[in-house]
Amino acid sequence: MANASGLLTPSVPSLRRRVQPPIQIYRSGFCSSERMFKRVLCSSTIAGDEKSVSRSESRPPRFVSKGCKLVGCGSAVPALQISNVELSKIVETSDEWISTRTGIRNRRVLSGKESLNDLAVEAARKALQMAEVEPDDVDLILMCTSTPEDLFGGAPQIQKALGCKNNPLSYDITAACSGFLLGLVSAASHIRGTGFRNVLVVGADALSRFVDWTDRGSCILFGDAAGAVLLQACDSEEDGLFSFDVHSDGEGGRHLKAGIRGNETEHELGSNGSVLFPPQRSSYSCIHMNGKEVFRFAVRVVPQSIESAMVKAGLTMSSIDWLLLHQANQRIIDAVATRLEIPSERVISNLANYGNTSAASIPLALDEAVRSGKVKSGDTIAAAGFGAGLTWGSAILRWG
Repeated sequence: MANASGLLTPSVPSLRRRVQPPIQIYRSGFCSSERMFKRVLCSSTIAGDEKSVSRSESRPPRFVSKGCKLVGCGSAVPALQISNVELSKIVETSDEWISTRTGIRNRRVLSGKESLNDLAVEAARKALQMAEVEPDDVDLILMCTSTPEDLFGGAPQIQKALGCKNNPLSYDITAACSGFLLGLVSAASHIRGTGFRNVLVVGADALSRFVDWTDRGSCILFGDAAGAVLLQACDSEEDGLFSFDVHSDGEGGRHLKAGIRGNETEHELGSNGSVLFPPQRSSYSCIHMNGKEVFRFAVRVVPQSIESAMVKAGLTMSSIDWLLLHQANQRIIDAVATRLEIPSERVISNLANYGNTSAASIPLALDEAVRSGKVKSGDTIAAAGFGAGLTWGSAILRWG
């Protein structure tokens, strides 16, 4: 499994004692044996019988030293656009107040019959089309969201809507604004560790459903969107995910959260002091955010994380073509770029048009940059996500 430093650690110690292959650490941050095969033997022993039956004897061994690369991207946004001027009609604010403090001028919001799953499916289809991969060739779908249409997750519904007839594994990753970045790391681990070839990573969120639209400190920030990329297995020499660095700090979770409503988590007592049953149905509160603390957190940890990932990749900052951060606030983006000494012309930002779209922000910005011709095949990108949890992480990757 992958640890926070981006290295794979053996999960079966007994196998390591039996076989001691030469280990090489690739730029991707993953450990693997150079040009070596690994075979996992699964055996069962019948009581009174010393004979073991290997389930993998007839299976050919497979390589574990694989790379992965990004070969397709896509995005989708709701039809309804809400400008700062329109927002100022329902809450005490103005276009100037919002834009100078956040860099945001517009955001998209789900309305009518639109659903988050619809956006996710559209983004995924566009990514598959760009990569020229059929839905039946997808091995895994990761839905990175904190606002699923179903409490139990939305990834299987994405798989169904895409028409993947081979029933590939599909599951959700909940890590708010860091979700997509962690989805990339998970996808790479699946490709390198399980032999999957094509993995769809979808970032999609509808935070408009959890915003207090009377609170000008938070409602001005968020929008709805979906973005997706296709990660594809390749030879280790073509590896496009050079390194990663991921962390979390639950101590800071109080600064950005949307918990179950307080009065619903307390057991109601009957007149005789007994606990009433069944409990009331729960619902989540609106987003609570301490903006100053989140800003301080982001401008402190994000540059450190990117620098750590750069060291693991064996690259210098001059090797980076583009800085792509979670689109939370233009002041955060500018502050991180300044600390890393990356000029503004090498920073990708579409925050002004969409606001903070949580797990969708990085793939949405990447898709627009690729389709506009700004990001070209072979470009090296330093990407970072950060948000609720608190969680944060970065990855050094190559497009195409």
